Amino acid sequence: MQTSYFNAGNAKLKTILFLAIVLLSVQTGTNVFSQQSSQTNPRQTQSFDADWSFHLGDVEGAENPKFKDKDWRLLDVPHDWSIEGEVSRDNPTGRGGGFFPAGIGWYRKAFTLPKEDQDKKVFIQFDGVMANSEVWINGHLLGKRPNGYVSFSYELTDYLNYGKKENVIAVKADNSIQPASRWYTGAGIYRHVNLVITDPVYIPQWGVYITTPKISADKAIVTIETKISNTSASDEAIKVVTSIIDPNGKTVGSAENTQTIKSGDATNISSEVTVADPQRWDVKSPGLYKAVTSVYKGDKLVDEVSNIFGLREFHFEAATGFWLNGKNIKIKGVALHADGGALGAAVPLTTWRLRFETLKKLGVNAIRTAHNPFAPEFYDLCDEMGFLVMDETFDTWRAAKNHAEKGYNLFFNDWWKADTRDVVLRDRNHPSIFIYSVGNEIRDNLNNEQGFSTYKKMQDLVHEIAPGSLVTMALFRPNSSGVYQNGFADMMDIVGQNYREKELVQAHLDKPERKVLGTENGHTREAWLTMRDNPFMSGQFLWTGIDYLGEANWPAISHHFGLLDRLGNETTLAYQRQSWWGEEPYVHLVRSAFNAGNGPLVSNWSPADEDTYDVAEVEVYANTQEVEIFLNGTSKGVFPVPENAAPVKAKFTFEPGTIKVVGRNDGKDVTDHEMKTAGDPLKIKLTVSSNTLSDNFDDVVYVTAEIVDENGVSCPNSDNMLSFTVAGPGSVIAVDNADLETHIPFFESSRRVLNGSCTAIVRAEADSGEITVNVQADGLEQGAVTLKIKN
Repeated sequence: MQTSYFNAGNAKLKTILFLAIVLLSVQTGTNVFSQQSSQTNPRQTQSFDADWSFHLGDVEGAENPKFKDKDWRLLDVPHDWSIEGEVSRDNPTGRGGGFFPAGIGWYRKAFTLPKEDQDKKVFIQFDGVMANSEVWINGHLLGKRPNGYVSFSYELTDYLNYGKKENVIAVKADNSIQPASRWYTGAGIYRHVNLVITDPVYIPQWGVYITTPKISADKAIVTIETKISNTSASDEAIKVVTSIIDPNGKTVGSAENTQTIKSGDATNISSEVTVADPQRWDVKSPGLYKAVTSVYKGDKLVDEVSNIFGLREFHFEAATGFWLNGKNIKIKGVALHADGGALGAAVPLTTWRLRFETLKKLGVNAIRTAHNPFAPEFYDLCDEMGFLVMDETFDTWRAAKNHAEKGYNLFFNDWWKADTRDVVLRDRNHPSIFIYSVGNEIRDNLNNEQGFSTYKKMQDLVHEIAPGSLVTMALFRPNSSGVYQNGFADMMDIVGQNYREKELVQAHLDKPERKVLGTENGHTREAWLTMRDNPFMSGQFLWTGIDYLGEANWPAISHHFGLLDRLGNETTLAYQRQSWWGEEPYVHLVRSAFNAGNGPLVSNWSPADEDTYDVAEVEVYANTQEVEIFLNGTSKGVFPVPENAAPVKAKFTFEPGTIKVVGRNDGKDVTDHEMKTAGDPLKIKLTVSSNTLSDNFDDVVYVTAEIVDENGVSCPNSDNMLSFTVAGPGSVIAVDNADLETHIPFFESSRRVLNGSCTAIVRAEADSGEITVNVQADGLEQGAVTLKIKN
């Protein structure tokens, strides 16, 4: 299919505009970002997401522009073909990949460019292709990138046709070499793609670096280093103007520099701007500034890019931990994998936003990207919502890990430098990023010259690309590897360690000058108290924040140690964590699922078999001074909340009805939690994450169907089969109930409820209209909800 450059991907262009306006994308040339010049920005940035032809399986000659692909499937990217496939115990991805399929996928896209662009530079930018991608333009191989998590670009200029003659770009994504990962990776062009056209004098991708070396309440010094490339045939005298715009949209400072750049050369130009009364970026008030960098030849604007940044100062102190803007805070983090549950690896931004909102409520203020860089818009959202980020690069160096023997370890020697460079260049302006991790539980020998040298080279490279940045890695069993004794840990900017919190405490006590951080930690009370009660413990990252696909033993396909399940619903771990990390008064009661303290803890008052459920053993998670439990209005006792963060425990005879717990401070009721016993299932109740949505990849609505009785009480023991249908310009793109052992494809529109509910994810397919979602089940009153599509 041939696409004109000027109308290619109209639907996806809305995605870029949506991200630009809502998330203040880190670097772009679209004019929505800048009104600093009356001239039109000659840089053209267009979504290249729409109208790709896709074929699953290897095809000889598919890189040839004359190859016939009319029978291929037409689709838009981001696209993860693996999540669409059949789950099988025989799939070579194994437990690491959640038993989803692997293989080779081909993508092709035809387009034309106007003749007036013939003297310009043209680039294609991929935010991520999984994995071992090869890219051709008009039959010319542009390159290969093994790492599917790293963003990359190629210049197309020398191989393009202009006017009516079409161009064909072809992409081969090969993840057939398995097992390659300890968790689900997805497959294909699973992130956004952009086409960028610039003047021969231009700012390269990720060519602006912004730092804030001095910040006080009165003023902030902002330094901007801009790289300019001159690929024209002559030397050029250029002027670079950088304007700083505050969170309210007001220009608060600017700097201007002039310089002559020789033909074929590139140069870095440094600027400095003083900002008065800075609005500092913080986890509670994440104010974002924008730097608009404009390049002129004479009075003619030839390039312009915008970068979002934050004014903040942070540092670690060995004795007291982490400081942000002069405040000593604990890093209350979670580690996350990059999949979106039923959506696979191609994750709409709405999914992350909904998850982040819940994590914020629980008291989480930091995220570790485990164990690889995420999509660019993920970091934009962290900037916007006020999450600190540990940006991690690799899960392996040279040594393999179980269930991922054919992973990045095969490519590390050849690619670590390029991949580290591209990750840091791309991400270095994000105010959310406070540290880089260059390895997770590395199995290489860290007690020899190669181990020392490898870490030191990566840390030095990060420091070179992003001066002032901090670097760590997640140490694995350090007392066994000897890194606390052999000097390895003392090379690290910050000593990071997974689990074994007592060892990390002792490492600090042995050398009090060490700055320490838990890089991966369990949900145990002991781990929390170690951080809470030791000022030098900067923070921790829980494994894990959200359930994820993979790292599961058949018949399970999903890992289950999250504060949230795959759909973003809170688990029992979340209730406990909010009582420890939440800042508002909080109580939550759970009970043992089966009689007399047996079975898992559940959050309902509806035993599966009331006839055999005689003794209810309950736990109350609370951050108040005391709690009182009421059963059908009768007090079951007043209990002090332990100082050691233990739950309040109680035991009494079960009665159906209403269980309520009240939290008190200084004798006053400040919060409560109530549950009721469900009657017979009667109808389907629908709740939605939003009543409106836009027609772009990153906007979806979660429609949750819950089985309730005549009083609207949830029926957690029901297992009805639900069918979701849509009327109007939209579709159900996935259905899930968070069952760890489901083997039903997520794109199927029918699924049984689990714990009384099931969720469909809906996407719009037009830029206006209404979408009605209907949910039916035998013997129940159906549910329906209407969503409005907004422009």
